[in-house]
Amino acid sequence: MTLFQFRQTVFLLITATIWGLSFVAQSVGMDHVGPFTFTSVRMCLGALFLMPFLLCARRRLKITNPVEYAHRSTPAYRKTLLMGSICCGLCLFGGESLQQFGLVHDTEVGKAGFITALYIVLVPLIGLILGRKTGWLVWVAVAIAIGGLWFLCVPPEGFLIRLGDFYTLLCAFVFSLHILVISFFVTKVNGVELSAGQFICGSIMASCAMLLTETPTIEGLQGAMWPLLWAGIMSNGIAYTLQIVGQRGMNETVASLIMSLESAIAVIAGWVLLGEVLSERELFGCLLMAGAVVLAQLPMPKKKTKVEAN
Repeated sequence: MTLFQFRQTVFLLITATIWGLSFVAQSVGMDHVGPFTFTSVRMCLGALFLMPFLLCARRRLKITNPVEYAHRSTPAYRKTLLMGSICCGLCLFGGESLQQFGLVHDTEVGKAGFITALYIVLVPLIGLILGRKTGWLVWVAVAIAIGGLWFLCVPPEGFLIRLGDFYTLLCAFVFSLHILVISFFVTKVNGVELSAGQFICGSIMASCAMLLTETPTIEGLQGAMWPLLWAGIMSNGIAYTLQIVGQRGMNETVASLIMSLESAIAVIAGWVLLGEVLSERELFGCLLMAGAVVLAQLPMPKKKTKVEAN
């Protein structure tokens, strides 16, 4: 693994850690506000959190790298950034809203984590449709990770499929598109600008849906204040930005495997910080997922070629 790959992996691991701690916050927030209200506020908070960093970075760029500053001021760059912001914002709005609807309809946090993380299968499958090849070693890692998720999130007696689970499965599909869209645009525009742009576009979409279907109250927003602050600043402002930065130069399937560790991290955090019991089944699931991530980043075995004698 090169230093660059190690750095990108660390960014994605931090992303997974923050996301792993966010399911509980999202579930608690649903006791006070509707899904679109929660999504709208968290995206708005994410954009506001990034704005000071963007303004400072742009001011410094003007002094230290005038050529790059001029490039980012061109109509072509701004058009690409706008298109990327709209596409990523649409996917993020859809994914986060569907995830909230799943939690509203009594999908357990552990089950929600398992179904959402199915994007580790959907990403390479959609990639195949788009003509992107994935090595057999990565497919093996995906299969191992799915097994690890099952042991980690699903109780021995299994679970019943409910309406909330259907919403969460749709959420996994939309998040798969989000990962692929990021991979396309992150090589064309600045990652932090793209992240802020997706939050602005997504918050506009969520706000429109909120005004059409929900009636938020001051009391509800106050009750959901801490979950909203965590989801807005930590999950959106920091984690989703690190996702975009971390995906640059990474295979999207490998990136999705690393980010799927959010489920394992959520269980481990509950064990370490809250004193929750970590069963042997869950521990085995964590080990499988960790092994899958390591396997996915190993170099592909080189094919043996026959050397013809002269």
